[in-house]
Amino acid sequence: QVQLVESGGGLVQAGGSLRLSCAASGISGIIFRLYTMGWYRQAPGLQRELVASITKEGTTNYAGSVKGRFAISRDNAKNTVSLQMNSLKPEDTAVYYCNAYISPPRNNYWGQGTQVTVSS
Repeated sequence: QVQLVESGGGLVQAGGSLRLSCAASGISGIIFRLYTMGWYRQAPGLQRELVASITKEGTTNYAGSVKGRFAISRDNAKNTVSLQMNSLKPEDTAVYYCNAYISPPRNNYWGQGTQVTVSS
């Protein structure tokens, strides 16, 4: 029902910036507003981890490793969520996934992922 499509990934040098976007389709803006949106990432050999999330009220949460460097935002009028990534480090290299869910965990959707590679 809900489809999430990420974009904006790519190759960047350490210290650079990227902005990821996730567009949700298949739902109205009224329904989109009910979802908690998040960005996760998974590097080879590691578990998928939460990078940042934003609730329908606008409350944000960040992994300690990215706090101060990344910023999540949402545009409910456009059914999108973004992740601004600054001061990128090689350890940020991973596939980044967009996620949407309604509490308690249900109606849980994932995007296909977008690759972010940070070179030294």
